[in-house]
Amino acid sequence: MENNQHMNKVQARYAVLTFFLAQGLCFSSWASRIPDIKEVFAADYLFYWGLILFLIPVGKFLAIPLAGYLVTKLSSSVMVKFSIAGYALSLLAIGWVPSIYLLGVFLFSFGIFWNLCDISLNTQGIAIERAYGRTIIASFHGGWSLAACLGALIGFGMIVWEVSPAYHFTLIALLIGVILLISGRYLSNDRPEETVAETDGKPEKPWFLKKPEPLLLQLGLVGLFALVIEGAMFDWSGVYFESVLQVPKSMQIGFLVFMVMMTVGRFLTNYAYGLMGKRKVLQLAGTFIFLGFFTTAFIAGFFEGMTAKVVVNSLGFMLVGLGISCIVPTNYSFVGAKSKTPVGIALTILSSISFIGSLIAPLLIGGISQLFNMQYAYMVVGLMGLCIVLMVTFSDAYKSDEV
Repeated sequence: MENNQHMNKVQARYAVLTFFLAQGLCFSSWASRIPDIKEVFAADYLFYWGLILFLIPVGKFLAIPLAGYLVTKLSSSVMVKFSIAGYALSLLAIGWVPSIYLLGVFLFSFGIFWNLCDISLNTQGIAIERAYGRTIIASFHGGWSLAACLGALIGFGMIVWEVSPAYHFTLIALLIGVILLISGRYLSNDRPEETVAETDGKPEKPWFLKKPEPLLLQLGLVGLFALVIEGAMFDWSGVYFESVLQVPKSMQIGFLVFMVMMTVGRFLTNYAYGLMGKRKVLQLAGTFIFLGFFTTAFIAGFFEGMTAKVVVNSLGFMLVGLGISCIVPTNYSFVGAKSKTPVGIALTILSSISFIGSLIAPLLIGGISQLFNMQYAYMVVGLMGLCIVLMVTFSDAYKSDEV
């Protein structure tokens, strides 16, 4: 019996890891081709393009209460399979849409399935972390980053070989379909959570009418800063190399080097916890983020040669990738260890606050870029790294490393 339980636990762990891989591959396939899709629809007005990209976080934000309800009622394992299928199909549709209006529709659905997948997968990950009795969720996020790095590399190859986004996205959607068929059966078969209890004969209030734990509010604010930063890199790094540096496609490596360092950082996260504790790791991460954006937006301006600009900007992107790598998984680990709210609901509340950052990022960067330039926009986003350092230093949520 013990051997069977151990085997089920191991199978569930690797099944969840493969779905994190699928999600990362799907995301980075889209992100790596943003400049090409922008070019296809001739969206040269940056604030207008920012409004189009804004539909992704709008979809993500509107999906948050839906995710909390569905994960609670249907179970996270059912929702993982449903949402990853919708995510891949949305990517497929983005590649084939004939008009910018339909592009907006499918970017909106891409955002919805992105968040449904995010919350259901992390619910699975926290359950497995609890079963193992040690911090392993960073390894799941490391798997996501590894796949995203691979997706960025594939995207770079597709650009160099002049393969259209339509055929590129079709290949990725088929690959994700195979992962779903193979790994779906091994997910942890969690049961729907019972969240409606009776108190003094009256039904308990639904989660969205209750006052959230202070822990979740504090973690959520740090998550908000992190998602502004991620939005700046995920959606705009390719455009930065194209519009600001004006380098040929063969030298547009910003997104790729960012993802490589994000991947490296996530696999080093658990080791870094052991060396200095989670609080200091997050403080160092915020500092790296600030220094990375400062290098890209300010120091790189002193260099004239194309190669020098690419090298210095890539160094800045690497620092940002290393810094941002640990923030989201560390927040999720704090939720799993310290929150008294059911996991699915706790992640929904955390996401509700954090994803305001996703809503802010495209309008903030698009607006500043249109009024001034993207370098100013990136300098403003870099200040979010300092905000993370301040929150982690003075917030009660991060005072204990016993997670």
